[in-house]
Amino acid sequence: MAAGKSTAEACGGWIVFEDEAGQPMTSPRARIWGRKGRTPVVRVQGRGSGRVSMVGMTCYNPGERSRILYAVREYNGRKDQPKGFGWRDLCDLLIRARIQRGGPIVLVWDNVRIHLMAPLREFIAANAGWHTVSQLPSYAPDLNLQEGIWSLFKCDIGNLAAADLSQITRARSPGPSSTGSSRSSTARTWSTVASSTRV
Repeated sequence: MAAGKSTAEACGGWIVFEDEAGQPMTSPRARIWGRKGRTPVVRVQGRGSGRVSMVGMTCYNPGERSRILYAVREYNGRKDQPKGFGWRDLCDLLIRARIQRGGPIVLVWDNVRIHLMAPLREFIAANAGWHTVSQLPSYAPDLNLQEGIWSLFKCDIGNLAAADLSQITRARSPGPSSTGSSRSSTARTWSTVASSTRV
């Protein structure tokens, strides 16, 4: 990680932590409050009725406020819908990150299969002038700061009994909470730590 920071400082660029996440209709396990002796139960609908996929990039640069770029995709089970994000989507997101940040990028991500695909590697090699990759070791989520953002999401929607995928999408955006509070913990964190942009 120190090497990635040194590279970013040398080229005057941004350190970008990238990661993907997904959420089905069923709520994740979360720690909540309940009356003593009574286990809280959150009833949900639509088991197996689709999935919300997200890809996010947390961007840091010395002297600048941190930034979060993210994209959301809903999959309802239709044949004409992609189930998640592909390598072309990651290429587009990297290009958008470079345009919006206005400088070189030192990309930090894990070695999941999509990151190792040949077309994506060719894209990275062809754009080596503004794009450097720092590959994380296997099973090291604590080194990827974007993983912390996804952890906040999971905690934030633990009490959400979503009626449809769009409700999960709204809950995972940095705006008013869909879980009952005026603002979600994720939204408060994003407003404190970084400004966010959906692309």
